Amino acid sequence: MGAGMELAFSGGGLDRAADRRGGDDWQKDALVLPVWRGKVCLNGDRLVRLAPGHPALADAAEPVLLGFDGTQAVAARDISAWTPPSLPETQMFFDPTEQVHPDIEGGRFVELRGVMSRLSPIDAELSATARALTGWHVSHRFCAACGQPSQPRQSGWQRVCPACGTAHFPRTDPVVIMLITHGDRALIGRSPGWPEGMYSCLAGFIEPGETIEAAVRREVLEETGIRVGPVRYAISQPWPFPASLMLGMTGEAENEEIVLDPAELEDARWVDREELARIMDATHPSLRAPRAGSIAGWLLAGWVSGGAT
Repeated sequence: MGAGMELAFSGGGLDRAADRRGGDDWQKDALVLPVWRGKVCLNGDRLVRLAPGHPALADAAEPVLLGFDGTQAVAARDISAWTPPSLPETQMFFDPTEQVHPDIEGGRFVELRGVMSRLSPIDAELSATARALTGWHVSHRFCAACGQPSQPRQSGWQRVCPACGTAHFPRTDPVVIMLITHGDRALIGRSPGWPEGMYSCLAGFIEPGETIEAAVRREVLEETGIRVGPVRYAISQPWPFPASLMLGMTGEAENEEIVLDPAELEDARWVDREELARIMDATHPSLRAPRAGSIAGWLLAGWVSGGAT
């Protein structure tokens, strides 16, 4: 469907080397991707890879084995203990500021969402894995069973509680994101706090005990009052913001009248292929497309080019 549009975080071919996680023999020669508060470090459009003993890693968290790029082991280390001279004043949906570490020549820490479409497939896959895993270690420092501090194991792919012995594993939250159409029109919406003018496909988390298809129908009905009939799977995308797996779906609407839930959406509307084409090629006077490399952009671009739902 995607009309040639590249999908970020897919197709990198990373060898995740699960059989090597039980030991630490990979650490001596592993190159390290520094991560700072969820941001990745780039030099140009390439990930910065540091030697294990690099000075910027002096106060870093323990290394997490991401996998092997060919024969080269690649790890991630969280250096969020470093405080740069200037920080953004408030938490933002998208932080455009860049931070430069004095010991990392040519590198800058950037928001991954803003650069994901420019990275090579292997760098994008490494970035997604690094961001998701380092974020999981920050948010899961304590055992969910007894509340005591837990410790990293299995090269960062597990945390174990020494008090009660419970093992914890990185979480992945399944999310449906859906292209809903009715004849020659597609349904798009925007959430509060998004960049001005940006519209996208509707999306939502799958609830316990729920099928993918049921989640599509429930989310669309709750947010817009639109009933959805047939639902089909299209494609998936890791989305490490912070730890989602986006399940790209298509669905056919059974009605057109939108009844908006303002707690979920700021706006939702139907657009035809001509208007959506102008949104996607940035010639629309007021509406903006999803970010390049996103699964929403892939779904919408495919439909604009004539792809069926």
